[in-house]
Amino acid sequence: LALSDANLQTLTEYLKKTLDPDPAVRRPAEKFLESVEGSQNYPLLLLTLLEKSQENVIKVCASVTFKNYIKRNWRIVEDEPNKICESDRIAIKANIVPLMLSSPEQIQKQLSDAISIIGREDFPQKWPDLLTEMVNRFQSGDFHVINGVLRTAHSLFKRYRHEFKSNELWTEIKLVLDAFALPLTNLFKATIELCSTHANDASALKVLFSSLILIAKLFYSLNFQDLPEFFEDNMETWMTNFHSLLTLDNKLLQTDDEEEAGLLELLKSQICDNAALYAQKYDEEFQPYLPRFVTAIWNLLVTTGQEVKYDLLVSNAIQFLASVCERPHYKHLFEDQNTLTSICEKVIVPNMEFRAADEEAFEDNSEEYIRRDLEGSDIDTRRRAACDLVRGLCKFFEGPVTGIFSGYVNSMLQEYAKNPSVNWKHKDAAIYLVTSLASKAQTQKHGITQANELVNLTEFFVNHIQPDLKSASVNEFPVLKADGIKYIMIFRNQVSKEQLLVSIPLLINHLQAESIVVHTYAAHALERLFTMRGTNNTTLITAAEMVPFVEVLLTNLFKALTLPETLNIMVS
Repeated sequence: LALSDANLQTLTEYLKKTLDPDPAVRRPAEKFLESVEGSQNYPLLLLTLLEKSQENVIKVCASVTFKNYIKRNWRIVEDEPNKICESDRIAIKANIVPLMLSSPEQIQKQLSDAISIIGREDFPQKWPDLLTEMVNRFQSGDFHVINGVLRTAHSLFKRYRHEFKSNELWTEIKLVLDAFALPLTNLFKATIELCSTHANDASALKVLFSSLILIAKLFYSLNFQDLPEFFEDNMETWMTNFHSLLTLDNKLLQTDDEEEAGLLELLKSQICDNAALYAQKYDEEFQPYLPRFVTAIWNLLVTTGQEVKYDLLVSNAIQFLASVCERPHYKHLFEDQNTLTSICEKVIVPNMEFRAADEEAFEDNSEEYIRRDLEGSDIDTRRRAACDLVRGLCKFFEGPVTGIFSGYVNSMLQEYAKNPSVNWKHKDAAIYLVTSLASKAQTQKHGITQANELVNLTEFFVNHIQPDLKSASVNEFPVLKADGIKYIMIFRNQVSKEQLLVSIPLLINHLQAESIVVHTYAAHALERLFTMRGTNNTTLITAAEMVPFVEVLLTNLFKALTLPETLNIMVS
């Protein structure tokens, strides 16, 4: 394909057709683009188009098409033909960075992703000048350009967070640090100063805080594998400014949206992550800064509202405290009984409450609720973070913590008993608190494998879980039903076989529940009980013991499968 106006025009027409809602128009256009993407100059035509086209929709379409082309074809697979000719590869790498930095943000993001895909394969050996080209742009003073560089650097370096240690990785990180650490630090300081200068300019602050979020993310990636000498030497600069940003509150950066986190929340969330990283991995070097971060993050937690937009911030802030309280170095910060009581009252209990947003997810987005609650993908939720903090505190203070929390559990259950239909959320929080308190070690296969001996799980099960599951209506208090079923599921190894046998007909009965969450949990719990192993590696619950229940089990299972929007029910 020649780099000609005629070919640019042809490509424009076919890209337009790929956006047509009519499949008869769209599919032939997609087939045509597939047929020509192996041709020399095809990617360069796309880049020319997104640079020179007068139509924004074509620019965006060309950028997305280019990114997907790079994703499919850039990697060279051994013993397979090279899908992009060498001259195109050289031209792409020569032009993509300046083109990305001069493009509008929507296109910039697509090209930034393309650069990171190319970088994963070619950087540093086959693209040695990439970093120099990017770092030089920090001098531009144009934060549209700077944020483009930062976004690209973040997508390139974030893999350091999960790569296995190797000499090749160390060599690459050292090369990156030598070229990038000092300019990044200087940019960080300059951006902080500009935030002070433009403290009353909302539009400028939005751009600057977008930069600070990316800088904080890059700090995390570059420090994840080990503590670089450069960052150890400059810890004062980074930590002092991180602490100042944690305590900053600028009304111009506050948002009215209750769901979506604003720039200030996102930045503080990332700083909590950075502080937790240092507290966990570099505790000796971080020790001088730790007390002020504990104070700042504590103040953040007790002054932040329950709105969904603060969830990530609160979760990361609690995870910071959880990581600190588990370290022997910091044990003294939590020894006082008043401190433990305050943490329970002001941080843990409020963040275990079942909020309106949770109730909405339970009723209207059951699949996502189950994924978060049952499958453990709730890593960024307040509840999971609060649970981790309870476990962390129990590592050194199991007795005092159990005593304090038992008082709260009893108080919540008393509130529930006064008026169950109004106060059912108190019982939900009590069950969650008991679960957090009792769970010392857990696996997906076996549930809880190590429990807190100070918590009487059987007594709680008989007094507070069974009554809910034995009630006449399977549809009353669905959240408490789900809590009770989950309790059986995770403590199945701690509850006696007799209690499990009592539970089986109750679980079978709840397969009829209208709530998708309840009947899915019931099915999942039954599957877990049926696969438990007893002595001699035989099934704990025998076929003979199941005989009385088989008919109703199958009947209810088939009924459940006919319920609207039911999820796949996993019963073997």
